[in-house]
Amino acid sequence: MVERSRDWMDQAEGDLEHAKHDLAAGFYDWACFSAQQAAEKAVKAVFQRLGTEAWGQSVYDLLARLRERFEVDESLLDMALELDKAYIPTRYPYAHPASSPRRRYTRGEAERLIGYVERVLGFCKGLLSELHQG
Repeated sequence: MVERSRDWMDQAEGDLEHAKHDLAAGFYDWACFSAQQAAEKAVKAVFQRLGTEAWGQSVYDLLARLRERFEVDESLLDMALELDKAYIPTRYPYAHPASSPRRRYTRGEAERLIGYVERVLGFCKGLLSELHQG
């Protein structure tokens, strides 16, 4: 397996930028989804650096797996749970009792999830820095 942690982190940073653009444009559902995607890819960057495949889309589950090797703050896991809730319902009307996802997400939610992903990215960048040195 070719080690591509930098590529995964670069894509995570791009997804975060996408989330910020969606927030500014009022696409709160997509801002939330892009935030989840950014967090997922950032954590997968760490697994790439470790030489391990990381399957699945749950940021929480991925961080929980990292706990086997690193200290992961409980608050980060709580943030991951909320980020994961933006994976499917942000995109599919059948995930809601009525109306479309674009009518179900708020600016506050998007801002909060973007803040969470910034914390996840910071955590993962710190791990990657440690792993690159080691």
